[in-house]
Amino acid sequence: MNHTLTKEYLLLFNALTDTEETLRQLREDLIAVQRQAEELFLSDTPQDGEIESETS
Repeated sequence: MNHTLTKEYLLLFNALTDTEETLRQLREDLIAVQRQAEELFLSDTPQDGEIESETS
């Protein structure tokens, strides 16, 4: 039995594999940015008993 893959199949398979890796990396990047944003938000949030001062 001959299992030769066509050029079209290989092209699509490689494009899907590359896209999957790109999406995985983007997901990791977004999670890292979300964590950084949460840390910034929490570090700027007044603690119990603290009063946030407004400057105008």
